[in-house]
Amino acid sequence: MGTGSSLIVLAALLTWVRPLWVVAVGTAGIAVAFWLICWLLQQFTPRVYAIARTAAKEALSQPLAYVLIAIGVTAIFLFPFIPYNTFGEDIKMLKAEGLTLIKVLAVILAVWTASVSISEEVEGRTALTLLSKPIARWKLVVGKFLGVIGPVVLMFLILSPLFLGSVSYKVVYDARENALPEPRSIDCLNEMIQTVPGLILVFLEAVILASIAVAISTRLPMLPNLIICFTIYVVGHLTPLILNSAVGRFPIVGFVGNLIAAVFPVLGHLSIETAISTGRAIPPTYLLMAGVYTLLYCFLAMVVALLLFEDRDLA
Repeated sequence: MGTGSSLIVLAALLTWVRPLWVVAVGTAGIAVAFWLICWLLQQFTPRVYAIARTAAKEALSQPLAYVLIAIGVTAIFLFPFIPYNTFGEDIKMLKAEGLTLIKVLAVILAVWTASVSISEEVEGRTALTLLSKPIARWKLVVGKFLGVIGPVVLMFLILSPLFLGSVSYKVVYDARENALPEPRSIDCLNEMIQTVPGLILVFLEAVILASIAVAISTRLPMLPNLIICFTIYVVGHLTPLILNSAVGRFPIVGFVGNLIAAVFPVLGHLSIETAISTGRAIPPTYLLMAGVYTLLYCFLAMVVALLLFEDRDLA
């Protein structure tokens, strides 16, 4: 009896562990791609790379980054064992809560790092020392932005594989808890693959808010920056609801909604945790359009940051 139970536990363990090689390969590929981007940046724009590397080191020297990562790791390990009482649909709740948690932690890290990185250097006259050398202001702004993205990438490289592993484990755990037929490894793999688009969109949202925080920090100190970014975060998620509620009924509300959508990022289109948790497939074209939108918005944010920073008196 004991041997039989051990074999059952071993089989269940192999069921959810076996697909994790895909996660390991994907994580290694992303890490290599990130290293390659850093290497290309160092080769073609060494000064921007030096500024970005310094900004990333400064961010990682602060305890906040490690506190946020520790919170994420702890919560991800606990999520599979929380009773959601959804009558066999706990995996959906796990996906929604995990994606929301990673998004909130990444946004906090990105906005905080961007707020501190530039505003403290401007107030402490460090930026003046840098610009006294033959370094253009746009290189300082772009370098700071890329340096903010570094810790966010590190957070995703740690939390994303753990989260996907918890999704795989939850499939087996729920089957045993609800006396369902033993799942196959392909079932665990499909649940993980279906969650990946959510992680991509969460990362894009963090990048957009980081670019906004960099632009604001060229003029304002940390606290107003955090308040403005939080407001933009809330408004960006409410914009689709405002536009939908005004269709054919409230023209003035629709006008205001369109105006907000033209100025602020429409973050609601990047938050599709509900669709992912309910098993809806996210087409690659949607991810491609979200990536293009992120690049365009970040470019515009960097242009605004340069315009705000160009004529600022640093003395």
